Order: sequence, then C-alpha cells, then structure tokens
Amino acid sequence: MSVNKVILVGNLGHKPEIKTTNSGTSVTTLRIATSDRRKDKATDQWVDQVEWHSVIAFGNTADNCGRYLDKGRQIYVEGKLQTRKWQDKEGKDRWSTEVLANRIQFLGSKNDSGSQSSGENFNSDTVPF
Repeated sequence: MSVNKVILVGNLGHKPEIKTTNSGTSVTTLRIATSDRRKDKATDQWVDQVEWHSVIAFGNTADNCGRYLDKGRQIYVEGKLQTRKWQDKEGKDRWSTEVLANRIQFLGSKNDSGSQSSGENFNSDTVPF
C-alpha cells in the first residue's frame, strides 16, 4: 500500500493567474507560504522557517481561485505531490515538485488573511497535464 497525500494551510504569495489548456480547461498555479517556528539551540532565539509550495488547480476550482483569491489570503489545500521534468532555455533538464489540488478551502474573509472559515470550499476537476 502507498499513500500520496498533502495537506497545507498557508498564505498566498501572489494573486492567482489563470491559463487555459488547448482543450479549454482552466489551470492556475498558486504559490503558498507555510511557516514553522523553532528555537535555535545555539542562539536561544525563536526562528521562523518559511517554505514555499506550488499548488496546481484545474477547472472550476482554478476559475474560483482566480475570482476570489488575492495575495495574502489564507487557504487550506488537499492534494497529492507530483514531480515534473522539463527543460530550461539552455536545454538542461530540470524538475519541479508541485501539489495537484483536489480540494481548496478559502479561509478568513476576502480582505483578511485570518483563519476563520468563510465556507468557500471547492473540489478540483483534476486533469492530468
């Protein structure tokens, strides 16, 4: 048995941009920041460590993200990890690891990055690349 599941709660680093595939499916990439606080043993100071995650949403979920989300908004994401291989401008192989969202819930109000649930909950029409 194997499991590929990701759950994130974080804040958007920028406003979502929606693109459309050749078949007409909406796709958006979200950049989400999560943070973890720990105490540095050497300095005895609290240190925040921020991780950035790329999240891909499809279909109606992508459309709703573009319509309702803005930079700083807190969201809940469920999905799975996917690593893609691609080539840069020089032809070198590169890899990107992303979260393919199957559920996104908007937290807080549209103008707030707080953690109260607004009831906006969308499931993705997941479509492979």
